[in-house]
Amino acid sequence: MINTNPTRCNICGGPVTYGSNARVYGREYGSGYCYLCERCGAYVGTHKPRPREALGLLADEPMRTGKKMCHAIFDSFWKGKPKAGKKRHDLYRWLAHEMDIPVEDCHFGHFDIDQLRRAYIILKGVKDKQMWYDNCGKIHFKEDDNG
Repeated sequence: MINTNPTRCNICGGPVTYGSNARVYGREYGSGYCYLCERCGAYVGTHKPRPREALGLLADEPMRTGKKMCHAIFDSFWKGKPKAGKKRHDLYRWLAHEMDIPVEDCHFGHFDIDQLRRAYIILKGVKDKQMWYDNCGKIHFKEDDNG
């Protein structure tokens, strides 16, 4: 589990302060708060209904880029699709199995840079494949029948 009230940076070990996310974005956004490393500048936003609770690990630019790259592939399998919420949940379960981690730890915001790289390699491997469910409700991927 991640520390939802960080005082030390998970990247550089520097001191982390809690405050307005306008320090990062130039204006308040979302919950209006974030945790910011005073040494390396890594940051993480907070939950809107629980503004002291971090959304995940503090992230630097490479981690933020990794999360965006993972989400670009991952989200393409469920966003805007029928039963999107179920598909999203099932995809996290599938990815957790592929990464050999507990499903409750399978969230891009909770991944360090090495986990983001692993997740991206896995997702890139299925990016152009068709997702399907077996009779037990498990997700699988196969080559697209169109080509």
